[in-house]
Amino acid sequence: MFDVLGMDATAEVVYREMLAHPQDGVADLMRRLRLTEQAVLAALDTLSELALVRCSSEDPQNFHAVDPHLAADILLARQRAELAAQQQRVQEAQAAAVQLKSEFTQDRDELHRLKGVDCVRDYLATLYDRVEDELLTFAPGGAQTVANVRSSRPLAEKLLKRGVRMRTVYLDSARNDPATVEHADWLAALGGRIRTVPALPNRMVICDRRIAVVAVDCDDTAAGAVVLKTAGVVSSLYALFESVWQSAQPIGASALPTDTRRLSPQQTEVLRLLSLGHTDESVAARLGVSARTARRIATKLMDHLGARSRFQAGVHAVARGLIRP
Repeated sequence: MFDVLGMDATAEVVYREMLAHPQDGVADLMRRLRLTEQAVLAALDTLSELALVRCSSEDPQNFHAVDPHLAADILLARQRAELAAQQQRVQEAQAAAVQLKSEFTQDRDELHRLKGVDCVRDYLATLYDRVEDELLTFAPGGAQTVANVRSSRPLAEKLLKRGVRMRTVYLDSARNDPATVEHADWLAALGGRIRTVPALPNRMVICDRRIAVVAVDCDDTAAGAVVLKTAGVVSSLYALFESVWQSAQPIGASALPTDTRRLSPQQTEVLRLLSLGHTDESVAARLGVSARTARRIATKLMDHLGARSRFQAGVHAVARGLIRP
């Protein structure tokens, strides 16, 4: 009952017994309460620390229990003092937190570097908590892993239920992964929108058209990212996203043209990359496919164009107007 006042159950029953039988000593308390000597002495120590018992003036060998009215005032005063001390500690903690934020804040910088994938994840977690209107994402790298899909769903669901508009652009290669397609359908059911393109320039997140997070190395996104807040820069990146979005296809639609004599967007992008001298491995990385798949696509295109090399296939494609130089 009195545990909220700092008195445990044994100390409480000993205190009550001492009030009922003021003349009792330790032996009497042991007998009446059926407690061991150690338990009684420990209870008396607790009561003494709470200033609820003191040595008797008449017999220093015995203890005197403080009047319960005075005891209540003592216990309440003790609790108020502890509460005031706790409030003081909270105020000091708040001041320390403000100081820490002011020393390491990222909001006042128009350009801030995030070093390493852990820093990027921490920043994005904070950013997602503050997004109010719209979240746009370029997600290169091909199919999403099962672990990534599973971990991202609670966040996506939370944002969409808050009314945040979410648009994400994946690579066309993600269409070949059932788990990614199923995730896209799940997002669409909640109001999210996903489209795909053959290739993406870089990994990027834009929040409310005012903050952009861009990978520092498109070939190694784990290296870190930069946070951009300059209005003109973010506006340009937003325009880039809109341009890519308009040319992208909803993931539920076919990425292949209905006219089999024409090239698919993925094949067109492969030819463009080959004309620039990219290797099969580089093409695979940009399209989010395996090197084997990239080689297979390139070989078919070479056969289709009658080219003897990958670079020559790109040159022929430019000459025939299949891709822009």
